[in-house]
This record gives sequence, C-alpha cells and structure tokens, in this order.
Amino acid sequence: MKYRTTLLWQTCLTLVCLGSAAAAESGQPNILLIFADDVGQEVLECYGGQSYQTPHLNELSRTGMTFHHAYSMPVCHPSRITLMSGRYPFRHGRVAWGSYPEAAETNTFSNYLQRAGYTTGIAGKWQLCLLKDDPSHPQRLGFNHSDLFGWHEGPRYYEPMLYRNGTVRDDTLGHYGPDLYQSSLIEFMKANRDRPFFAYYSMAVAHEVTDDLPQPVPHGPFDRYDNYAEMVAEMDQGVGRLVAALNALELREKTLILFLADNGTPPEIIIRAEEQDLLRTPVVSRRNGLDVPGGKKQLTNAGTNVPMIANWPGTIAPGQQVDDLVDFSDILPTFLDLAGAPLPTEQPLDGVSFANRLRGKGASPRRFAYCEEAVLPKPGGVEPDGKSSGLRWVRTQDWKLYNDGRLFYMAEDPVERYPLTGPQDDAPRAAVRQQLKRAFEELSLSSE
Repeated sequence: MKYRTTLLWQTCLTLVCLGSAAAAESGQPNILLIFADDVGQEVLECYGGQSYQTPHLNELSRTGMTFHHAYSMPVCHPSRITLMSGRYPFRHGRVAWGSYPEAAETNTFSNYLQRAGYTTGIAGKWQLCLLKDDPSHPQRLGFNHSDLFGWHEGPRYYEPMLYRNGTVRDDTLGHYGPDLYQSSLIEFMKANRDRPFFAYYSMAVAHEVTDDLPQPVPHGPFDRYDNYAEMVAEMDQGVGRLVAALNALELREKTLILFLADNGTPPEIIIRAEEQDLLRTPVVSRRNGLDVPGGKKQLTNAGTNVPMIANWPGTIAPGQQVDDLVDFSDILPTFLDLAGAPLPTEQPLDGVSFANRLRGKGASPRRFAYCEEAVLPKPGGVEPDGKSSGLRWVRTQDWKLYNDGRLFYMAEDPVERYPLTGPQDDAPRAAVRQQLKRAFEELSLSSE
C-alpha cells in the first residue's frame, strides 16, 4: 500500500514553476504558526539535543531567534486554550477535556485576526471538540479553511479520518496524515498569497496514536506505529516543506514563522497494537551529555519549558539567543500587535506582546510566567470554579514558586531536587518569595 503521497512534492514543484504574483502591499505580515505536539527542548539539536537530527529547525534557529524561557501548560488541552484565548485556563472555569469554553469562542486569535483582515487556515490536530458532534466548530473559532483530524474519532497518521471544512474526507485511503496536512496548508498559502494570511499547522507529531477507540488504528508500513525518532524526523521534514513552499511563493520576507511545542516530551509512546493490547516503549533523549526522560504532564522544566523559534528574514536578525520570559498567553497579543490590531476590550488578557523583541526594539515586558496543573472534568460539561484545586507555579528565569510554598532556585537546581521552604529563607530569598507571592495575588490566586 502506498502510504506516502507524492502530492506534496508535486505541489512544491508547481509553486516553484509558477512563482508568485506580487503580494498586496500591506504592513501586516503573514503568520505561519507551527505547533508541534509532545516535543521538549531536549529533542532539538539547536537546544543541545543529541538523540535526533533536526536540520530544518536548526536552520530556523541559526537564521532567526531562539527563546530559552518559553513556558507551556504541562499537557496539550490547557496549552491550546491559553494559546488561542490569551487567557490562563482557570479564567474559563474547569473546561471539560477536549472542549473549548463556549463563552470565549469569539475571542480567539484566529477570530481577532479575521477581523483585522487576515484569511485564516488550520490543518492537523483540533483537540477542542468531537468534530462529529460539532463540525462547524473550527469556523466559529475563526478559521476560513480547516483540514483536521477529529481528536478521538479515528486515525491521525495512516489513512487518517479528516474533516475538511466540516465534511469528512473520502480521499485519505493509502495516505499519511502529515503529508495531507502539509499539502492542505500549502494550498491555502498559495491561494491567499496576495493577501495577509494566518496559517496554523497544528502538528500530529510527535504524539502517539489515539488509544481509546474500540478498534486500534491501523499500523504503518512496518506493521507497527511510528516510533518517537521517526515522528521527530517527520516534524523536522514538515517544517522544511513549509519553509520551501514559502520560498517558492516568494513570501519569506513577508512571513513570520513561529515554531513552538504544546508541552514536554512524553515518557513513553504506543509502538504497536496486538489485538486490543497497546504496547508502549519509553522515550528518553540525550541532551548536553545527559539522559532526559520525557516530562509531559509534569510541572517541571521537562514538562513545560518548551522550544520556541521565531524566523522572519529582514526583520529578525539571525542567530539570536533570547532569555525573555514568554508564556502561551502572550501569543495572541503578539499576533495582534504584528497585525496592527487593537487589543480586545471585552475582557482582560493575561498575555503581553513580545512583538518588539521580534522587531528588534526591546525585550518582552513580561515579569513572571504562570503554569497550572490540568485538573479537568470529563467531557460533557464545564465546572464553574477553576480556582479551587490543582498545583500551580509562577516563576522568573531563575526562581520558581509553587502555590504549596515550595521555592526553587532554578538557575542552580533545574530539576527541582532541593525545595526551599519559608523558614530557610535568608533576606534576599525572602524578598524573592514575596515578589512571587505578589504575582499569585495579581492573578487573584492564593499561595501559602
């Protein structure tokens, strides 16, 4: 069976042959957001990773800006809510897993960019509803074009179950999902090359296959599922294909590429199915001479300190290594800043724009980053109070305070072996603790 489609390469060749019409003169850049799934910093060579080759991401880093203090939530669903809304998950109440708060549907980065004149498209992972129950959900959340797998409804890799603009596709037999997602997004960028666009590649890789269907999803061509190294290779190749398409369309200098990941690397992945049994294998990666087990679901650096690379030739100077604090609430205001659009007034944002850092005009004004444990009800409802349970932290580059009172000096203890409690504080440490307690208070959250 032919699993790898040639359509993607034919598309790229066509773009090279056609070239590009002159893009409409506008101060608004195109935005290509590439959102990897389950990829920690230790995976990328440009962050010191030694287990996998990531040449295309290395090149984005070499010719762009690499952030060392970007922070996600510990798992994908709250990360995606924060990313799209500019607000931390607890602001929305306890949103059921795999859903999006209905009251915030009009307040997504995609809806705001549409209002600012952008055409918007997404391909890959949705995770924000069961599309069979609500096929128009991506359109309500602000996407003119969508090509998505419907979360826990079918395969995402080999012979995937995809919804294109709300309708299940019937042409995926024999195809590999990431090829189809990339082809769809390339065609979207090609069709909209003469106007500002927002293209969102919500990657499937490097997440394991869906694990809760009555019948396990199909194996790949080697009678198993892709291993983690193979998915990392696909992630990097997908970045290269999208960059090549932008080059062919002569849009690179008009397009900000922002690569980031939704949370850390998983500790293990499903490698094959034997009837109804799913067999797993551990994921351990090498970074700067040390073995790093996957930290997904943890509030540690391994679970939340994710890779983020910005690339924009002619605007972002190459080879920059940046220590600005960034968390996912910052993505929405940054995009609006770049689009020349006003910040929303209907509700306050938690995020702050780091667009000036991208323009070379100064550091991000963010003073602390925030993260919370995912304590989510099962699908089917929203619980009214998201403030009552769960572990949380606020942090600077060097210090991190949990709401249970544990303080860590991350500059010397990045794996959090030595918690510092209040009675141990000397005067300088007491001042740091008070500073971070005030950050909790600014969020209207309590800490010990």
